[in-house]
Amino acid sequence: MPIDAPCLWLPSFEGAIFDFDGTVAVTGHIWKMVDQVFLGSRGVEYTDEYARILSVLGFERGARYTIDTYGLSDTEEEVVAEWTRLSHALYRSDVTLRPGVRSYLLSLRKLGIRCALATSNEPELIYSMEHVDASELFDACVFGCEVGAPKDQPAIYLEAARRMGVSPERCIVFEDIEPGLLAAHGAGFATCAVWAEDPSQDWERVCDVADLRLTSWENLII
Repeated sequence: MPIDAPCLWLPSFEGAIFDFDGTVAVTGHIWKMVDQVFLGSRGVEYTDEYARILSVLGFERGARYTIDTYGLSDTEEEVVAEWTRLSHALYRSDVTLRPGVRSYLLSLRKLGIRCALATSNEPELIYSMEHVDASELFDACVFGCEVGAPKDQPAIYLEAARRMGVSPERCIVFEDIEPGLLAAHGAGFATCAVWAEDPSQDWERVCDVADLRLTSWENLII
């Protein structure tokens, strides 16, 4: 069901939880490059399906999946270290927020609505960015490595709600992946599917499992 700005402003929720990659930030090109370089150096062809699977798993479980699927001799630690090395410079200099995101987040916080980041990324990537200040935008940042569970389980969203001091029933989760939306919904959160402008995203399926959908953050600028 198409949802326009009035459904998200003035907001009826007390806490908002945001995914990072694709949802609030333009990073699809970075991770595609990282995956292509990593897999290509091992003679493996990159696919959009691989990108979809890794977006749920996070670094450590994604490394194990990659090793098991392609029979690599690398250890999990070596894979994570290479992904981090390949992505770090690009994150530091190239990551930007999607248009309208910063204005929306700051407007929510001005109203006293708590905002949290829930991401599968490693903390050093998020805190290294030159053009995005996570501490300005979010009351709490929760990372997949802290909760020890992928995004097809609700642990990361529940932890974000706990840190904000808001019950899941009073929170909304903004996500661009189907498993995350399903997990959040099952834990009692309202959910909003966000168009990631990424060919690896199955937009129709993502919308089917969400309460709301959003194609442009600029629609929410007040």
